[in-house]
Amino acid sequence: MRKTTQLKKLLQSEQLEFLMEAHNGLSARIVEEAGFKAIWASGLSISAALGVRDNNELSWTQVLEVVEFMSDATEIPILLDGDTGYGNFNNVRRLVRKLEQRRVAGVCIEDKLFPKSNSFSGEEQPLADIEEFSNKIKAAKDTQQDPDFCVVARVEAFIAGRRLGEALKRAEAYYRAGADAILIHSKLSTADQILTFMKEWDNSCPVVIVPTKYYATPTDVFAEAGVSTIIWANHLLRASLAAMQQMARRIHEEQSLLRVEKEIAPIEEVFRLQGEAELKAAERKYLPVRAVLEPTANGANGKLASGTEAMATDQTVAQKAVYVARSRNLSFKKLPRRAGQ
Repeated sequence: MRKTTQLKKLLQSEQLEFLMEAHNGLSARIVEEAGFKAIWASGLSISAALGVRDNNELSWTQVLEVVEFMSDATEIPILLDGDTGYGNFNNVRRLVRKLEQRRVAGVCIEDKLFPKSNSFSGEEQPLADIEEFSNKIKAAKDTQQDPDFCVVARVEAFIAGRRLGEALKRAEAYYRAGADAILIHSKLSTADQILTFMKEWDNSCPVVIVPTKYYATPTDVFAEAGVSTIIWANHLLRASLAAMQQMARRIHEEQSLLRVEKEIAPIEEVFRLQGEAELKAAERKYLPVRAVLEPTANGANGKLASGTEAMATDQTVAQKAVYVARSRNLSFKKLPRRAGQ
């Protein structure tokens, strides 16, 4: 099943679904292995991982490069936090084309002005004109080639201090413009704004929420309110920050690895997550020469282990293999040619 189709089915699911944040290829693979069905490519987390602010200080092509690594590392769909779309309707059209080329399943754009500020940072959050933002959504939907590519419209009315009526008006306009889902956002420590919105929303399309600030609300409450999808939006980044800060302090203070080595992931786990096993399998399949060297008793010379074949697809490769063996003071046992060679 295509990644786009997976994401669309998830958003339209009759049961509450979840996306987990990731910010690079490694964290994306961790999310997939944990069992999540989809990934939130967080703008905050990607920016923070690269050491810059979540104020469009990264260019959209820099974000795209990170997301491409994430997409290559996983088989589950990615929903990109696309900020405001990085410009006007024309920027959004190009963004959608480039995301589809990289097998990214969807993009979420928010109705604020470029350059944006993080929704939890600062008080002034100017909103985009409703008609202009609706046309961004139309442009995105008109541009997509895959019919299941998803465009999620993020309503920032509550973030900007507006009332329920404004949030509903914007959500309805964006749904009519073609949005596949509405993300309604709030920075209150309670879910009051979200639950009030859900009571008034006519369930025209799926609703996505981000309970970063109102985390104490039980998940069952959102399910009962009719929420479609919950995004755990920045928690892998924050977990890694806490772990790295603690470990850096300890190693600095103790000037030793003795007491910390058993508390961190073994280096073999890094290799596993990087796909080391797949590379070794590919080397066995595709490299023109395979040899397993068996050291002699004195360790000075060696020979091919019993049953091992040295294979060369052409004379040049064979010569290189002999040269390498001689330079390492090793000897090859000449093997009979295979039939057809």
